[in-house]
Amino acid sequence: MKILWLDLNSSYAHASLALPALHAQLLHQEDLSWDIVSATINENPGMIAGEIYRRQPDLIAATCWLFNHEMLMHILGRAKALLPEASIALGGPEFLGNNEVFLRNHPFVHCVFRGEGEEVFAQWLDVWNTPEQWNSIEGLCYLDSNGQYRDNGLARVSGFDRLTHPEQSRFFNWEKPFVQLETTRGCFNTCAFCVSGGEKPVRTLSIDTIRERIRTIHAHGIRNIRVLDRTFNYNSNRAKALLALFREFPDIHFHLEIHPALLTDTLKEELADMPAGLLHLEAGIQSLREEVLETCRRKGKLQDALEGLRYLCNLPNLITHADLIAGLPLYHLTQLVEDVRTLAAYRAGEIQLESLKLLPGTEMRRRAEELGIRYSPFPPYEVLQTREITPDELQRARLLSRLLDAYYNTSAWQDITRRLITEQPDFLLHFLDHLIARSVIDQPMSLERRGIILYEYCKTCYPDYTLAVSLAWIEAGMSLKKQPAERVRTKHVTPSADWQCCWGTYHEGLRLCKLEDESTHRCYWYGFETEKQETQPCLKAVSILA
Repeated sequence: MKILWLDLNSSYAHASLALPALHAQLLHQEDLSWDIVSATINENPGMIAGEIYRRQPDLIAATCWLFNHEMLMHILGRAKALLPEASIALGGPEFLGNNEVFLRNHPFVHCVFRGEGEEVFAQWLDVWNTPEQWNSIEGLCYLDSNGQYRDNGLARVSGFDRLTHPEQSRFFNWEKPFVQLETTRGCFNTCAFCVSGGEKPVRTLSIDTIRERIRTIHAHGIRNIRVLDRTFNYNSNRAKALLALFREFPDIHFHLEIHPALLTDTLKEELADMPAGLLHLEAGIQSLREEVLETCRRKGKLQDALEGLRYLCNLPNLITHADLIAGLPLYHLTQLVEDVRTLAAYRAGEIQLESLKLLPGTEMRRRAEELGIRYSPFPPYEVLQTREITPDELQRARLLSRLLDAYYNTSAWQDITRRLITEQPDFLLHFLDHLIARSVIDQPMSLERRGIILYEYCKTCYPDYTLAVSLAWIEAGMSLKKQPAERVRTKHVTPSADWQCCWGTYHEGLRLCKLEDESTHRCYWYGFETEKQETQPCLKAVSILA
């Protein structure tokens, strides 16, 4: 039997764990022949289908996600037309709900799997060509010979700690800049908008097992690991043990999802003592409103979450970014903007603002009418309106997300953007209106163009901040001939006898520039290495104007 896996990702920088996770459980099945076609959603579906046809598989399998759903159907529909005898089986988070409508609308798909597939996919392969036996396969959804919808429930891996690890599969992709690692499966929380809400029990791998897997990853030269655990710190003792383990690999950068409301004093101490640069934390806060979180059934007291988040954001050895979700029930746009300002005041490393998607199989999707939520029937099922937020306001929230990514979440402009957000209550929405009016908010903008737009805007609306934009411009290595550097002197600049060095070391080979600010009676000095021709300064100093 020849199985072809269609690996359809958003870009070639990303790779799904689905194929190596499934294949690893079937390493010794000599009667199975495996092949793979890798592509992205930006490629021509006809060409991808043609490549599948050339491989002549008996079975085509793939994982269906929000981002690849539409393209996947186009490809598979073509592939089935070319290969009428081939079977098509799918899995993934798109199938966690009722799948009858999907199967009837896509008759070329023979079956889909609900839930975790490592155990049940192997079982199904024993009977894949005898549909009358499919009723014994947990998690399988299909239309029987009489056209009746059959749903065999939700599959859960009973022996998570006994699975063969995906790194052992020949399909594990070692060429990507990072790998994904699951140390737990399931989630203690009950969030109504999440596919893992109420996914019990939480199943774990031993610390020794995780150590061996990280050693394997490290031996392949990988230095970035994204830990896929839904809540890294759901158990404080286990989180402490994992942090101790991560210390054994000081040259690896670990990305973790953390619940700020669950930070114990012990865990705070451990995090504060972690080596700088070892951890990147994603704090799922979603909203800073108690009533919103209660409606979403998210566990943890808001006050504890705020205190925990404030603590994390102020640790100099960690990068912590926070998530907000527009379109949650009871969440108004004005509150959302206020929450962005609060997170900026906390000094969050990034602020991610996403629109709510009503995912199949979630409680919130089942309760959409009750909660007054209208959403798109097509992937990614984004919320279009709630009782509290209009369609226009949701679009405004989406554009606000673009603003945050362009400025706050960009290191060059983060400090000045944070100042403007926290010190000027009207900045966010006014600057958003400015970007919309200039028709640039939905356009890709270079780092330089973003800086010029911000400088011009501040010159008109917030002149007291133009100096800060100019300094950020210089420190980002932007051209000293462009507008944000219009007050910078580069000719006949000699070092001051009384300057105070902020960073770097002066030597006579440096090319200097200075920026005088009469309002504060200060002069800012920057030095550049001439031999290396680097655009970013290696020296910053400050002196008092005479």
